[in-house]
Order: sequence, then C-alpha cells, then structure tokens
Amino acid sequence: MTKTQDRWTADSIPDQSGRTAIVTGANSGLGFETTKALAAHGARVVLAVRNEAKGQAAADAIRAGQRDADLRVRRLDLADLDSVRSFVDGLRGDGLAVDLLINNAGVMMPPRILSPQGHESQFAGNHLGHFALTGLVLDLLPAYADARVVTVSSSLHRRGHIHFDDLTGARGYSPSAFYAQSKFANVLFGLELDRRLRAAGRDIKSVLAHPGYSATNLQTTGPTGLLNLVMRIGTPIMAQPADRGALDQLYAATEPTVHSGQFIGPDGPFEGRGYPTIVQPVESAKDPELARRLWTLSEELTGVDFHLPPAP
Repeated sequence: MTKTQDRWTADSIPDQSGRTAIVTGANSGLGFETTKALAAHGARVVLAVRNEAKGQAAADAIRAGQRDADLRVRRLDLADLDSVRSFVDGLRGDGLAVDLLINNAGVMMPPRILSPQGHESQFAGNHLGHFALTGLVLDLLPAYADARVVTVSSSLHRRGHIHFDDLTGARGYSPSAFYAQSKFANVLFGLELDRRLRAAGRDIKSVLAHPGYSATNLQTTGPTGLLNLVMRIGTPIMAQPADRGALDQLYAATEPTVHSGQFIGPDGPFEGRGYPTIVQPVESAKDPELARRLWTLSEELTGVDFHLPPAP
C-alpha cells in the first residue's frame, strides 16, 4: 500500500465550479456525503436515486446548509435496465454534459431476489446497472477537462469470483458470496474500462474506490436474520462514519494527481478505515482475460455497446 498524501479531507477538494457530477445512491450514506461535499465546492450534482421523495429530502437537507447548492433529483433504479435507459434519456433531454460519474449506489447481502430482467439483484444493481449507465453516458463525458468515471467497490471484492455458470444463484445462493461477486465485478469493470479508454485514445479516467468499513444503511437494509443483528451491533462499534468513508471516492473523483486505473481506499489496518491512499486490488481482478469475458457478457445482458474495442 502506497501513501498518497497525509490526512486528505473534504477541505482538500479543488474548486468544482462549472462541473456536473452524477452520484448514484445520493440520498443516503456515502452518496449523500459525496453529493454534499461536491456541491460545497461548486459542482452541479445530479442525485440519481431510486426513491425521488427521499432524494428530494436529501437535496433539501443539503440546501439547508448550502443555500446556493445546485442539485437536481432524478429517478434511477439500477436494478432495472429500463430505468437506466430512461434516466439517460432524461439527461439528454435536459442537455446536460457530464464531467463526473460516481457509480456509488449498492445493495448488500439481501435474500435472493431477481431484477425485472431476471438477474440476481446484487449483480444487477451493483454491476450491470452501473455498467449500462456508464456505457450510455460515455458520449456525454467530454474528452477534456479531467472527465472521470469512479466505480465504488468494497474490500470484500477480495473474496469474490464470477459465477459464470450460475449468475442468478438458482443452483446455490449465498448473500455474502454474491455480494462479493458484484464487488469483484466492479473492479474487473473499472480496470477493463481504463484499458479500453486508453487503447481508444479517450482522455477519460476510470478510477476505483472503496470505503473500508463505513457506517451506512447498507449494513441493515439488505441483510436479514442473524446477519442483520450482527451488523446492527457491530457497525456502530467498528465502522468509521460515512463522511470519512466517502473521502476515498471523493479523492478518486477530484484529486488532481489521480491516474486512470488507480484504486483508492483507506490507509488504516486492513484498509478498514482511515484516509485515502492508493491500494491494490486482489490479483485475480487484474486478469485481462477474465475482465474481457465479463465485459462481453455484460454487454450481452444489458444490450449496451460501449464501442470500445479490447485493449491489445
């Protein structure tokens, strides 16, 4: 693990005036803290949320402390590919250019549920929805002015692998294993996007981040039974606050020294908490052949073609 900078905080964010950011899952947790920090530094932020009422309440809460915050609430259900397309159609209708896409939203360890298109909910919402969203907005990102795609994974990606022979969990489902699969997919996607953008000569950065163990509603809204109880007891004791956890994706999104293909996470023991630093993904996530296989499958499952050929 390589230190990037001591105690980088939200105060370190450069001026974001004139930039437009999309933050998925912006109404709570890491997404809310990320939105609040970007708006405080001048960015226009699109709050991409599944529940518009909750999104509006989040926007109102931010404006209570930042009267001039430029915020727009838009509905987006990442587990539903039709919703993803409708969201992007709305962006185009508004004539919005996008400088920054933060793929933050997630679902964590629910019972086995299938999306409207028949995909396992964690793979659908955490990976396929963000894959489709990125592909559909890619042409809205300018080939200048430090455009970035930040994909938020988890340290639990280290336990993941892709169940190519049982993506829906029909033959065997574990909430934690399929969560790890979706977060592993995030890393494969972010690194492969970097490779393809470089090969195509596109001046857009693909950066990964993870928040360590941070206190959000993910730990209690997804898991059920004993796991839910463990999360409710352990999270307040062991986790860092959401505003600290959001620093890693804010660093990935705004720090001028960040390079495409980097992975940003906490600098503390086991990457569980701390301040942003450059971390390394699990070795298997660096496999370009595995990433290409997932990419091809993801294009087939979503119907979204990035028009980016594989890197040689």
